[in-house]
Amino acid sequence: MALNGLGADDETPVFVISVAAQLAGMHAQTLRQYDRLGLVTPSRTQGGGRRYSARDVARLREVQRLSQEEGVSLAGIQRILQLENQVDALHARIEDLTHALHQAELASGRRVFAVGSAGEAVMIRPGQRPPHTGSQALVVWEPFARR
Repeated sequence: MALNGLGADDETPVFVISVAAQLAGMHAQTLRQYDRLGLVTPSRTQGGGRRYSARDVARLREVQRLSQEEGVSLAGIQRILQLENQVDALHARIEDLTHALHQAELASGRRVFAVGSAGEAVMIRPGQRPPHTGSQALVVWEPFARR
C-alpha cells in the first residue's frame, strides 16, 4: 500500500486511528489494545494522537489474519513478530557483512582459502598461516588477476 503518489512512503505516519482501523478492517478500540500490547507502535502527535503508517496498517492486517484465520493467541503473535524483527535485523547484518567483505576483496584483489579440520574450505587473511589440520592444501583465488 505505497503512498508514493502522495509524496509519502510506507513509513510515513499519515492515518488517524479511525482511518487506520477502517483500512485494517477492525475497530479502533482493537488498535488501542494492540498498541498497549506492543503489537503495533504508531507514531504520536504532540497532542498524543496516534498516527499510523501504511506499514502499520499492513502489520495490523497480519495480526488480524494470524489471530482470526490461524488461531494464534496474542502472546503467540507477539513472539512471531519479535522473531520476524530478529530475522530482519540478521538479514540486514548479513548484507552489511557481505558488503564489507566485497569491499575488502576489491581492496586486496585476492582471497586465500585453506582446508579446515572437517575438510571444509576456510577463508584466511593473506599472509596468515592455515590452521594445522595435517593437510598442506592451500588455494589462492585471484578473480581479478590479469592474464
